[in-house]
Amino acid sequence: MSVTVFIQGRNGVTRWQPGKRWLLLPVLLIAAGTGLYQHNAKQFQQQQASVDNERIAREQQKHQLIELKGATESQLAMLVTHVARMQAKLARIEALGQQVAKDYKLEDQFDFSSEVGIGGISELGSSIELDQLIQDMDRLVSRIDNNNVQLSLLETVTSNLHIDGERYISGRPIQKGWLSSPYGLRNDPFNGRRAMHKGIDFAGKEGADVVATAGGVVTWSGSMFGYGELVEIDHGNGLRTRYGHNKSLSVAVGDVVAKGQSIAKMGSTGRSTGPHVHYEVLRDGQQIDPQKYVYRKAD
Repeated sequence: MSVTVFIQGRNGVTRWQPGKRWLLLPVLLIAAGTGLYQHNAKQFQQQQASVDNERIAREQQKHQLIELKGATESQLAMLVTHVARMQAKLARIEALGQQVAKDYKLEDQFDFSSEVGIGGISELGSSIELDQLIQDMDRLVSRIDNNNVQLSLLETVTSNLHIDGERYISGRPIQKGWLSSPYGLRNDPFNGRRAMHKGIDFAGKEGADVVATAGGVVTWSGSMFGYGELVEIDHGNGLRTRYGHNKSLSVAVGDVVAKGQSIAKMGSTGRSTGPHVHYEVLRDGQQIDPQKYVYRKAD
């Protein structure tokens, strides 16, 4: 196959017939252009991919910073909570300490309002991590809780030292009312038979205060057959008092009560004909006549 080219010039038409090398030139130019285009396209794709990767990396870094900020805020909130708990517990300890120091006239030796003096030579150590700091604070809170319990017990013990003077049984278990049935044999109000009444009944208005006739520790607070809602108080030395037929109870087992403290509201629960308090005094587990305690002078 051959190609003939006719070229019009001033001197007429010139005939030119190119060789095979000239025929390959367009093919070579097209191939070179295609290769150059593909190369540039590949470079563009690589650059675009690099830009996309950098954008994704920035977004990941931004997300990590947000997570770190959130974690830091959460840890700071935890620290604030720990500090608040410690402040509350320390306030309780300081109040108890001040009261104990005041009661025993030790204010000149223990000043709970000032900082505790500490010091001494210390070598520089490694920095404290936040997790380690939180663990140390947890242990400190635990120690404060334990000390709080110990001081509460101490407070109870010191309060109980004053009970010796209060556990002297005297007076009536009511503030207002009258004696409605004495200790001893009587006609039972339900069956009319003669029966032993092992206490004294004081009648009054329903809901009136029932008070402890001496200081002591509550050993029963709840319903008991025949007594209805009953409170029993141990005053030590084998002496106990009972307060029966109450409408409601104001103390629980284990409570330390003071002489004259309201322990219940007068009612008519249990085996009862109307609002009153059935009052008993027990010595070594046996009911005795409460009359001598009711009418004797207060200690």
